[in-house]
Amino acid sequence: MTDRRGGRVALISGASRGIGDHIGAALLQQGWLVSLGMRTPVLPTWAVGREKDVHLFSYDANDAAETRWTEDALRHFGRIDAIVANAGIMIPKTVIEAEDDDIDAMLSVNVKAPRRLVKAAWNALCESGRGRVIILASLSGKRVKSASAGSYSLSKFAAVALAHAIRQAGFEKGVRATAVCPGFVATDMAAALSERPAEQMTQPTDLARIIAMLLSLPNEASVAEFAINCQLEEFF
Repeated sequence: MTDRRGGRVALISGASRGIGDHIGAALLQQGWLVSLGMRTPVLPTWAVGREKDVHLFSYDANDAAETRWTEDALRHFGRIDAIVANAGIMIPKTVIEAEDDDIDAMLSVNVKAPRRLVKAAWNALCESGRGRVIILASLSGKRVKSASAGSYSLSKFAAVALAHAIRQAGFEKGVRATAVCPGFVATDMAAALSERPAEQMTQPTDLARIIAMLLSLPNEASVAEFAINCQLEEFF
């Protein structure tokens, strides 16, 4: 077990690729110890030579394995200082086209799973004195941009509310929570949804830098929401 006086520890869901992979790399580079939740745990290339600072856990947001993950991370590192709830899904259907199963699937991954993960890590986050929670929401959690994004927006509005609820629950215990709300990020998901060239989207490396910055802020600089966009909109 790592000495509790060592580096701070972050758990990152959806860490096998895309945004989650870049967040893990950025945090490790900045001195964090990272626990990576992946469906199929594989050591990332950026972690080669840093194996003692990286913990892998087989995690699927639908499997309700959050307690096992946090317990395993605590055994490995001895502490948890941050949760980055990055795993998410989108089903591009209007609220008329969507079935209950579609809505349930998005709520399960985008809202229920991060709530369970934070709950499982709660005591450790409070013990930290500087517990941090990042909920990867979306600009779709701030506005409904199109009919086909409507069902997804339902889940992401709830994800933003979750971040606020966590912030309210933990503020006096040093826990700070932020809903990070990006627009299009150059990932496989965005490529399937938009004809916008990847180079004109927010880059995962830049989003990871923003999240690392938010995690580094002191308790006295709480950021409730952080919106990021690659294009001009009226409010974002």
